[in-house]
Amino acid sequence: MIPIRDNLEAREKPLVTWTLIGLNVFLFYWDRNWAWGGHSIVFADLAMRPSEVIAAITGNGDPFELGKLFTSMFLHGSLWHLIGNMLFLLVFGENVERALGGFRFAIYYLFWGIVAAAAHIFVHSSSPIQTLGASGAIGGVLGCYFLLFPGNRVQVVVPPLIFFVFALPAWVLLAFWFVFQVLVPQAGVANWAHAGGFLAGMITVLVAGGRAKVLRDTEFQKVLLEEDDE
Repeated sequence: MIPIRDNLEAREKPLVTWTLIGLNVFLFYWDRNWAWGGHSIVFADLAMRPSEVIAAITGNGDPFELGKLFTSMFLHGSLWHLIGNMLFLLVFGENVERALGGFRFAIYYLFWGIVAAAAHIFVHSSSPIQTLGASGAIGGVLGCYFLLFPGNRVQVVVPPLIFFVFALPAWVLLAFWFVFQVLVPQAGVANWAHAGGFLAGMITVLVAGGRAKVLRDTEFQKVLLEEDDE
């Protein structure tokens, strides 16, 4: 299922979300010498490999490999990989940014990406296969959204029936997404990075005091008051 939009319209431009999308698109284009297809050329050596990160941590490798925990989350393997990730970031990132504030959202986004990479490394510590993409950090966005806006309605399509649009409660869609990551491993997909990022996003909300405290004194406080009156 591919999300299209949710039912909460942004009053303010989500600058960090759009900046992240723009940065990912720009780096993808630059990475291929200004072409939309083909293989990574410019930043091919900046993708993270779990075995090399472990070697760096244990003192048996190049410390520069640790920096790839950051650089890898801004690289993508294909145009469809990029489009899928940016669509999820756009649909779910806007309101998470509005709830957390732009600065905190930016910091948390990087944190979720690191936790996601750590989860993947924990499961595949000896793997020499490069790992890249924003989906781990975006998993954190989804985990936040799951706790902050569970009742929102999200419009989705199911390929190849792209003209058949229907709406689901956010908690149903995101719970399905998480369970799918855990129970349906996919070749070439860092499922545990996705799951780790999702859990990191949920934990962020819980550590911050829970849904009511995070949304208090924001434009979403009205939503909380309406729920209390029901």
